[in-house]
Amino acid sequence: MKYIILLGDGMADEPMTELDGKTPLEAAHTPNMDQLCRKGQVGLAATVPDGYPPGSDVANLSVFGYNPADCYSGRSPLEAASMGVELGPDDVAFRLNFVWLEAHFGKIYMGDFSAGHISTEEATELIQCLHGELGGDEFHFYPGVSYRHLMVWKNGKDQLKFTPPHDISTQSIEDHLPQGEGAAILHDLMNSAQMLLLDHPVNNRRVAQRQLPANSIWLWGHGRRPTMETYQQRYGLSGAVISAVDLIRGIGVNAGLDIIQVPGATGYIDTNYRGKAEYAIDALKSRDFVYLHVEAPDEAAHGGLLKEKIEAIEHFDREVVGTIINSLEQIGDCRILVTPDHPTPIAKRTHTRNPVPFVLYDSRCDFASSARAYSEQEAAKTGYKVNGHELMNLLLDRP
Repeated sequence: MKYIILLGDGMADEPMTELDGKTPLEAAHTPNMDQLCRKGQVGLAATVPDGYPPGSDVANLSVFGYNPADCYSGRSPLEAASMGVELGPDDVAFRLNFVWLEAHFGKIYMGDFSAGHISTEEATELIQCLHGELGGDEFHFYPGVSYRHLMVWKNGKDQLKFTPPHDISTQSIEDHLPQGEGAAILHDLMNSAQMLLLDHPVNNRRVAQRQLPANSIWLWGHGRRPTMETYQQRYGLSGAVISAVDLIRGIGVNAGLDIIQVPGATGYIDTNYRGKAEYAIDALKSRDFVYLHVEAPDEAAHGGLLKEKIEAIEHFDREVVGTIINSLEQIGDCRILVTPDHPTPIAKRTHTRNPVPFVLYDSRCDFASSARAYSEQEAAKTGYKVNGHELMNLLLDRP
């Protein structure tokens, strides 16, 4: 038996007046997910436990089958694992975003949380500059992908409060700077980074090309090294993770799963959807389980881009879900779970903690679900609801 999770990050949403009261999932053309719903078990999953922020870290840990209450220590330590950065027991990891801050009427605003989706090559050059000028015994800077990077504070403070930059798009940053013990040190670090970035050749070229400059760093998602059981210990399974995002790959590393790199996987709407599905099919030849993650719907929603979010959902349905369905004979007996991790409503441009619709499909039988299509409303109608960290046992058909 093979087990597959197909996760469309942030696919779930809320009814929109622009769509005559439909959600993007309801408005999108999703014949493959709809087909699974008519044959599968459909319901809602509460992927964000009470008391936890509705981040992709918490929500994906849940879908992977881990109760965040048992192992969650922050987002960045998971990303560090994906990047091969070994954290010491006293180290604190931070997500470092390159952002574009905009001055307006005497205040500074979060103009773009991704610095115009700066390229990995450009961002790596900037990270190298920061490490050369600001790094040393205390701070270490590591390049990631596009605007997403890592900073490690040796013997750092962790009693701090941060705001994710995508939560404050177009808002003043005044009340959202780091707070708590050690915050003043981080403020100085951010100010020093701004001075280095101000006239850096990368940003000068971007401005000349009418692109947004990465004129600041933004720190968030901090934490210390987590302790997690591997999938072999927990479920007796071998498996692989396919994602363009360090966070998801980092969960996979901590879970003892293989990380599969797919050419053209970008973490954005232009990602290689079909390639991810094809690599997943190949991975299942020698493994029990695959977790296939697509970031594109979430990125579009954070940008408030309705058309792009619908397109990303349709690409996910056609190129990922459709490719897997069309290869069922090759895969053999399998159980497939399709779900978002959390909602990312276009109107809010950030995550919410509402439960998400899921469908569980078994190639050997029909569940005869009452759901006719894959959507938030159809899933709610079934009356079936589970906690997010129970989804993995549901997939494995274990109590």
